[in-house]
Amino acid sequence: MKAKTILATAALPYANGEVHLGHLLEHLQVDIWCRSQRMSGHDCVFICADDTHGTPIMIRAREEGITPEQLIARAHQEHEKDFKDLLINHSVYSSTNSPENKELCEEFYGKMKAKGHITTRPVEQQYCTHDKMFLPDRFVKGTCPNCGALDQYGDSCEVCGATYNPSELKNPHCYLCGTEPVKKSSDHYFFKLNNFREYLIDWLPKHTQAEVGAKMMEWFKEPLRDWDISRDEPYFGFAIPDTNNSKFFYVWVDAPMGYVASTKIYCKQSGKSFDDYWRTDTKADVYHFIGKDITYFHTLFWPALLKSADFRTPTAVHAHGFITLNGERMSKSRGNFISIRTYLNHLAPEYARYYLATKLNSKVEDMDFNLEDFQGKVNSDLVGKITNLGSRGASMINKNFESKLTEPDATGAQLLKEAQMASEIIEKYYAEREFSKVTNEIRLITDKANKYFDDNAPWKLVTMDPELTQKVLTTTLNLFRMISIYLTPVLPAFSEKVAQLFNEKPYTEFKSVQNALKNTSIQTYQHLMTRIDPKNVKAMMDESKAVAEKLQALKAKAKTGTKAVTTGTSVKTDAKPAVAAEGSGKITIDDFMKVDLRVAQIIEAEIIPEADKLLRLTVSLGNDGTRQIIAGIRSAYKPEDLKGRLTMIVANLEPRKMKFGMSEGMVLAAGAGGSDLFILSPDSGAKPGQKIK
Repeated sequence: MKAKTILATAALPYANGEVHLGHLLEHLQVDIWCRSQRMSGHDCVFICADDTHGTPIMIRAREEGITPEQLIARAHQEHEKDFKDLLINHSVYSSTNSPENKELCEEFYGKMKAKGHITTRPVEQQYCTHDKMFLPDRFVKGTCPNCGALDQYGDSCEVCGATYNPSELKNPHCYLCGTEPVKKSSDHYFFKLNNFREYLIDWLPKHTQAEVGAKMMEWFKEPLRDWDISRDEPYFGFAIPDTNNSKFFYVWVDAPMGYVASTKIYCKQSGKSFDDYWRTDTKADVYHFIGKDITYFHTLFWPALLKSADFRTPTAVHAHGFITLNGERMSKSRGNFISIRTYLNHLAPEYARYYLATKLNSKVEDMDFNLEDFQGKVNSDLVGKITNLGSRGASMINKNFESKLTEPDATGAQLLKEAQMASEIIEKYYAEREFSKVTNEIRLITDKANKYFDDNAPWKLVTMDPELTQKVLTTTLNLFRMISIYLTPVLPAFSEKVAQLFNEKPYTEFKSVQNALKNTSIQTYQHLMTRIDPKNVKAMMDESKAVAEKLQALKAKAKTGTKAVTTGTSVKTDAKPAVAAEGSGKITIDDFMKVDLRVAQIIEAEIIPEADKLLRLTVSLGNDGTRQIIAGIRSAYKPEDLKGRLTMIVANLEPRKMKFGMSEGMVLAAGAGGSDLFILSPDSGAKPGQKIK
């Protein structure tokens, strides 16, 4: 097999938050895959960086009284340590705020502009006359146009979950000074994505998973819209050339560019050729590993940007599903959330690495981190079967045979041969990202090894036939060694300890299994791994819940001291959600009786890629037909989980034309907003179209 040159990337963690289980799922997938590729003889590089630009970074830095640069430097240090402690082996872990990334953004933009792929047109936005600047969505606050809650951001309501444009806020005011903004136009820069329509139609099916390609091809039913790649100041990012620092690249321009810039940094450090990775597709393969929620950017915008600037496009984009915790979506404010640092405070990294490896595959499937199943698999398989095999075999060799191996017996020799023959299929499964199949193959070898050990009962045999016992233990330990070599990409630290036990260097090649150890000595057995203590799991979740309680307390405090600004004056309000009537926050019972509440069944649900908080729903009202409703519930629900579900809607709400289509009703929901939002469901037995009285 000819050795390949490979570059793999993981999606960039945002510098405004901590690394959590979702990040681990993806980075572990890439880490295992890259390690396995190296063990198969390929030159494989793992590139990543922090995603550091955008308005949220700027706002958080302002709230903490530090600069954005200080904020992202702190996040980078924390993220890097978290990944390192999880045994994630990045070849380079950089930042999108690097000089290399700035140079690349300017190079790409220059080529796009020279080739006629850039156009400008005015965009109307909120403008603060006091601070003399256009206000990003999060720099505008006001009254929610949907529920009447006060002091909400310009893009979404944290009380009812509605999303909207800043111009739709009631009593809007500047987040910085309280001044009511005015509407003002500003020229924005757009990338003509439709110029690459034919190229993308050809490229997409060949470089994505079948289900991803089929879904993304739906976008070509109509012309691709121009993509706004600019943002007005203030904005933490890179200035667009020749705009006098008044226009900045949108964060989704320089974020994927970070893959290329980080490669450039790696090449400077290693002496390798940058051009071999990104200027031609004949000398290296490039693979992006991403979550399914960002396929739109990676399979439409990104390959078009690369093509426009004469860079190669990815060999393939591998998407994976989401991860849930105990069957529920992760929510930090509800305590159903595990940050990597919280996990590491209580449990060893090998536990999570092994458990997730038993579930990871090449499909775009969601998976659940079930804590009971997690403890069971680790304690039974990893500790009870694999580690215990080495522990029992080595302890007896140390004690009874001066730590010396001999040769396997005839039955043992056959088992070793079978284990060696499994190398081809195991390497194949690793290459295909079918890690659950890898662990299944390893489990088969482990079960045979344990049966062999138990059938021979060396603890009894030693008194009757010491010579045969030594052969049985030699076979057992060779099988354990082979299992450990196969598991090296999943459990690198564990594998290194096993290598030390056998007086070997760390395993770097799968072909090491082909050499069985005979007539040699091993070290005294040292502890490798213990079972998961349920107390540690409980302590981990208690810590997560304590964080949730703190967040809830902060939210409650914020609500009681919320500022509502009108004509520059601040007043206190409890910001309780209400159905807003014109001129007041109260309605009469007669007003309420006018609301037509109906049971509706969700028959279709889909993501609106341009809006990260919206889902487009098609609901059935039985004999009254169907409606399209655009709902701000994307952060709380995955589309596939909503299909077929009964909910309640306001059926006589006046249809509203939104940026992404007509919305013909309102889904009723409750909660704090964002990920803590729950659509209301009727009792069992309800039927679509049924009126709620």
